[in-house]
Amino acid sequence: MKIVVCIKQVPETNDVKIDPVTHNLDRRGLAGVMNPFDKNAIELALTLKDSRDDVQVALLTMGPDDYAESLREGMAMGADEGYLLSDRAFAGADTLATGYVIAQALKKIGDADLILFGRQAVDADTGQVGPIVAEFLHQPQITYAASLRLSGANEVTAERLLEDTKQTLVAQLPAVVSVRSELNTPRYPTPRNIQLSFAKPLTVWHHDDLDLDDSRLGQAGSPTIVTKVYAPEPVKRELTPLTGTPSDAASQLITALKNRQLI
Repeated sequence: MKIVVCIKQVPETNDVKIDPVTHNLDRRGLAGVMNPFDKNAIELALTLKDSRDDVQVALLTMGPDDYAESLREGMAMGADEGYLLSDRAFAGADTLATGYVIAQALKKIGDADLILFGRQAVDADTGQVGPIVAEFLHQPQITYAASLRLSGANEVTAERLLEDTKQTLVAQLPAVVSVRSELNTPRYPTPRNIQLSFAKPLTVWHHDDLDLDDSRLGQAGSPTIVTKVYAPEPVKRELTPLTGTPSDAASQLITALKNRQLI
């Protein structure tokens, strides 16, 4: 059984800046870390690997060469190999262009039974790439999985946790699943596994290594256009203190709510 976990490296700061020309995140000079939600996806893959002898776990990411650090971290957790998609032609991609390149890479890796994503990346918070990849691959997808188990030779059962309800879904493999942080607690790499991770294969693919339509790459191939980025103006509201006894204050509050037609 082959599991591919798609991960992303995100800035190690909340103080991100916007490029005034491209309106994309300006990552220059910012240290990167693995997206925290992706560690839950890796942990799920490794838990399945621990339960079976035939499971192989690969990691896949798209970005500059230094994104290899996150792949090495995932391999130190226990993944078997990593794939880095690195080319200037991929730069500035929105979620659709990113999902396209990742899907093409997954086709080249081939025979993935289960493709896992974290629920979303903490820098953009869209949660779109996993579902986009599932559409490109024409595979069933489950999002926001809070639990997942292999329930048959070629199927998984997941509990999908939404804001006000839970769903239990069964999907035939191969399938794409994005997971929530409630799923598990990611393991820490041991010193021994950190050492072993540098002996594991890390494959770097550039533009010419994949079967790609150039019109769907990078910023030029991204249908999402950011026209303006700005901080919202602070809104000042007048505060009316409630005075007197608790009964007086309650009466003033009810009168104020009635005057605003809130009750």
